[in-house]
Amino acid sequence: MTKQLFDIFPEVSAAQWKQKIQYDLKGDDYNNTLIWTSNEGINVKPFYHPDDFSSINQDGASTHKKWNINQTIYAGNSQMANKKALEAIEKGAESIKFLIADNSININQLLKNIDLTKTIVYLDCLFLSPDYIKAISKNNLDSLIITADIIQNLCKTGNWYKDYTFDQANFIEIIKATNTITINSSLYQNAGANMVQELAYSLAHAYEYLNLLNNEFNESQKQTLKVVFEISVGSNYFFEIAKIKALRILWKSLAEEFSVNSDCIIFVTPSNRNKTIYDYNINMLRTTTECMSAILGGANTICNSPYDAIYHKDNDFGERIARNQLLILKHESYFDKVTNAADGTYYIENLINQLCEKALNLFKDIEANGGFLSQLKSGTIQRKIKESAQLEQAQFNKGELILLGTNRHPNPEDKMKHELELFPFVKRNPRKTLIEPIIEKRLAEETEQNRLNNE
Repeated sequence: MTKQLFDIFPEVSAAQWKQKIQYDLKGDDYNNTLIWTSNEGINVKPFYHPDDFSSINQDGASTHKKWNINQTIYAGNSQMANKKALEAIEKGAESIKFLIADNSININQLLKNIDLTKTIVYLDCLFLSPDYIKAISKNNLDSLIITADIIQNLCKTGNWYKDYTFDQANFIEIIKATNTITINSSLYQNAGANMVQELAYSLAHAYEYLNLLNNEFNESQKQTLKVVFEISVGSNYFFEIAKIKALRILWKSLAEEFSVNSDCIIFVTPSNRNKTIYDYNINMLRTTTECMSAILGGANTICNSPYDAIYHKDNDFGERIARNQLLILKHESYFDKVTNAADGTYYIENLINQLCEKALNLFKDIEANGGFLSQLKSGTIQRKIKESAQLEQAQFNKGELILLGTNRHPNPEDKMKHELELFPFVKRNPRKTLIEPIIEKRLAEETEQNRLNNE
């Protein structure tokens, strides 16, 4: 064949498509009928066309290694955590993230019999100790990803580990020892921030660290710096794909300003915000689509959440199901065969462009008004996230935002009062803090509390 199949059909321009749609609407207005606006202020059209683009984004996702399946394990006891990790690896986990409780944890015991040439291991210390981390990184720097994030701790707790000067000095030592900076912005999403805010706050969060390190690292050290973004994704499928791709583009732009490694590791977990205790099996459907968004968006590491994580203690069954969801996506649905499957999709490319533009404008506004830490101190960031969360909550309460089994088609026979091993609601524990903490809250909490009280 000398011609492609579709060459026999005449090209149809975007204007022609719109004219045809307007005709079929029989007098209804195109804009009012078919275009809707997201909470991020993004207008979503009924169709997208190459006429809308001068060029297509290339975020470099296709050059990254294939995504890996992660299991996160709380390491309160090194032997028990090691045993659990080895079992998870045997059953399909390709990377492990250890949450290290304190400096009594023996790292050699924790990593015993784990082949670091085959398994990626993240170590997330839940405390600030340069000496402890230096001892870890001395012999295992190339094999481990050691994460620490003092700003995330400030946002979550309202306080520094000790004070700004202490945290800053110790944090610089840790980064020098690990050659890694971590920006954990999952908190913003789980507290109700919209996607533009998530991206802008992640960027501003990273900017604080780059300013801190700018004079501490030479050019060669900057180019080898590992950068880890930890984010959460919700169930807005195409938007979440675009969000992850936009994050890479935005990071590359910021990194180039500081001559820092423009590549980054993106570690993704499903959101807790849309999870429910009633009709809890639907959580598996939610996490499946969220993991799919993470894969198509170009995440490096994906840690799925058990369907019962918000109300049950860690258990083998829930963790196995969560792991198997990813195994099915990888080995039975072949989601590991192409690393850039969403590239060139006009709808997603349009979302990427708008998310990047809006997030960059918000980031510039944050920096023009004192920077991220200054706006945290004044409460501006917290207020903006609350406003976004309240808008989303109102949409849920009106039934415009649907959680199946909770505010649409609830099962009145479903009883949960005696199933709760964990308290699944916001814990209120008033304490003195330096700033107002950013609080994670699920959309269904008030509805669920009312149902529990009426059981």
